[in-house]
Amino acid sequence: MVSRQLDITPDLVPGSLKKDFNNGFNSELDLDPQTDLFGKATLAVEAGTEFFFSLQREQGHWCAELESNPTITAEYVFLGQMLGLDLSKKSEAMLRYFFNRQNPDGSWGIARGWDGDVSTTVEVYLALRLLGLEIDHPVMKLAESYILGNGGVEKVRIFTRIFLAMFGLTPWSAIPAIPPETILLPPQSFVNIYSLASWARGTMVPLFIIFHHQPVYALPNGRSEHNDWLDHLWLDPKHKAIPYSSPLLKMILQRPVSWKSFFGATDLFLKLYERARIGPIRKKALNECVKWILDRQETTGDWAGIFPPMLKSVIALTLQGYSIDSEPVAKGIKAIENFSWEDSDGYRIQACVSPVWDTVLGTVSLVDSGTQPSHPRLKKAMDWVKKNQIRVDHGDWKVYRPNLTSGGWAFEYANTWYPDVDDTAACILALLKQDPKSARGDTVKHAVEWVLGMQNRDGGWAAFDVNNDKLFLNQIPFSDMDSLCDPSSPDVTGRVLEAFGLLTKILGDTAPTAECSIPASMRNQLDEACKRGINYLRATQESAGSWLGRWGVNYIYGTSNVLCGLSQLDIPADDPMIERAVRWLRQVQNHDGGWGESLASYSDSKWMGRGESTASQTAWALMGLLAYRSPASTSSVDKGIAWLVDKQVEATPSEVYEGGKLLPKAHGGTWKEPQFTGTGFPNHFYLRYHFYRHYFPMMALGRYLQVTG
Repeated sequence: MVSRQLDITPDLVPGSLKKDFNNGFNSELDLDPQTDLFGKATLAVEAGTEFFFSLQREQGHWCAELESNPTITAEYVFLGQMLGLDLSKKSEAMLRYFFNRQNPDGSWGIARGWDGDVSTTVEVYLALRLLGLEIDHPVMKLAESYILGNGGVEKVRIFTRIFLAMFGLTPWSAIPAIPPETILLPPQSFVNIYSLASWARGTMVPLFIIFHHQPVYALPNGRSEHNDWLDHLWLDPKHKAIPYSSPLLKMILQRPVSWKSFFGATDLFLKLYERARIGPIRKKALNECVKWILDRQETTGDWAGIFPPMLKSVIALTLQGYSIDSEPVAKGIKAIENFSWEDSDGYRIQACVSPVWDTVLGTVSLVDSGTQPSHPRLKKAMDWVKKNQIRVDHGDWKVYRPNLTSGGWAFEYANTWYPDVDDTAACILALLKQDPKSARGDTVKHAVEWVLGMQNRDGGWAAFDVNNDKLFLNQIPFSDMDSLCDPSSPDVTGRVLEAFGLLTKILGDTAPTAECSIPASMRNQLDEACKRGINYLRATQESAGSWLGRWGVNYIYGTSNVLCGLSQLDIPADDPMIERAVRWLRQVQNHDGGWGESLASYSDSKWMGRGESTASQTAWALMGLLAYRSPASTSSVDKGIAWLVDKQVEATPSEVYEGGKLLPKAHGGTWKEPQFTGTGFPNHFYLRYHFYRHYFPMMALGRYLQVTG
């Protein structure tokens, strides 16, 4: 193995091998195929490094667009209508965005280019009407045809129903009961708000307030609890109180009794309780909800770093009497608008922003692909990361880990209440790769200590919470996305083990010294945690040899993370677990040399590892194979690297605004990837990280050059 360090200077590249993005690589040199591939991969890395450095922000970090589906922007339009915000200066750009995302059949989907979704289409349709589009506009007629052809407004899910109810377009009786008194249940209760995942908890608490008030906001045709503005989208507008659970008698007689039937019956009793609205208890619950929300608002105005809690918290506070000009509401609206992204494609709101994630994974890609770790721009990036380590003494995770010291990182700019285990593991990796000496410092020590304390009872790690695995809660009527819990996942566990393995290797067998912050006791904890993590992965491997990817699509992502983690722990290549995983990755390679996996793999196992080749998924598969490089996988790796090299394109400089601020223009080489390969909630909400198509291929190319150089 040859260690490579590249200076990012185009003039250092031999003229005969320089990349011509219009005509491919020059081939004046007579090179054998392997050497030629090595040279091309080297040039691809050079071009990719130039691209990534061109987009580094002034503060030292990176952050690309985090694309989701159009409901986020549609709900921002709803907020504008509810609170009387002036969106006129943005309306044309938002219309352009919605038009650009419409499918040929008139629908909008949960991912760009994906099949239509009734709930998404109804929300966008309502937003377009609020932005002034008439129902006879071609875009609207096409959308109307899709909605009616797929069951009408009757088929929308619960969260869409809530927005419709807030405009009188569907009755509040069609919404499951979510009494505010739930917040009064102590954390020691079998079920309480901390039994929910962080993202669900941050959304549900403001919904308690919204459900209490059951507001009906005015539409352009006026305010009415029986508004007919969208009646033409219902199959039967005379019957809008669509049931969301089975009749009571059917639930009682159901055998065997299920959690779904139990929660359905409970909901009916809660509806009866809601009619009583016991005064003092309800008032106390509402006050506690407001306090909970205000306590968790960041100084920047954010809540939980994600759009749904931010939007609903703003609405909830206004219902409780806070004016639009009040500090928490004004800051909350500003925080939402800071999530905006605008380019030639239009104006939209991101569901979240990913500066920490993009910065640390980008740093890993640059170091892996040969940039000097001491490069000033990498040091600047890691200085920014260190400043953003969360060292405050609050966070919902402390409810069940009160004695654990804070030391993680969040995904976003401002989210001190909800650090992320996956992000923290990635930060550890980036810090160690950029400066191995950091293994002995306090920053890494605090991070490792926190991650160790967040290990679940099953040996794995989740994203934000500890032992948040009461999966029966996904059966409550309110949950139509099966996403109310945050259990362990193989992909997060794999990254944690990769970070712990690299740390252990850097520390080696040397005895702790005064210069090393990590004591011997913590090293013993690391060893024990890794053993438990390995056992968790053995138990969760699929029969085909793959692992689920909870936060990336899907089994290719999970399998790659796990193999990269296990290789750092020196699990041998002849371990049956490893052999099955490597064999599976080779088997699902596409004929074109790349790898891809459809979003459908979350609901249908026949799509496991199957789909159109993409840059990020090809890179994930390659990293998994390179972690356990063997003669049997050489051909697969070479074909995959050749696919990445061939698909690299020249960046197109364009003007992009985030939160109204002009961002740097790109130049150099990158990859196209219109597919969504990030996961929010499987089967319901997907993400397109615009840097995934870049830094993961850079990692794969760099690791290939390391093992073949």
